[in-house]
Amino acid sequence: MPCTGKVDVLHILRSFEKGADGVCVVGCLEGDCHYNSGNLRARKRVEQTQKILETIGIGGERVQMYNLSSAEGPRFARIAAEMVEKILELGPNPIKRAKETAA
Repeated sequence: MPCTGKVDVLHILRSFEKGADGVCVVGCLEGDCHYNSGNLRARKRVEQTQKILETIGIGGERVQMYNLSSAEGPRFARIAAEMVEKILELGPNPIKRAKETAA
């Protein structure tokens, strides 16, 4: 997407419905959004999604938002590795496990 401001709660939830074990939203640095405040809207939506996932028992920590500049490739790599490690610790998405058990 051209801006994280276009990421909606439903997009993130649908990722989990389709079997994603985690979602990482990466946007522009706060205060440096090319589309004014898109990354601030995205952060609020990620926080809403975290609350929803916590409420339904999937775990809000499975979705995270980070703000980076395009010049921070090494930082992006570290964040991606940390996210993968966190998701591996949490295990598979409970929705995916339920679907596999039902099948």
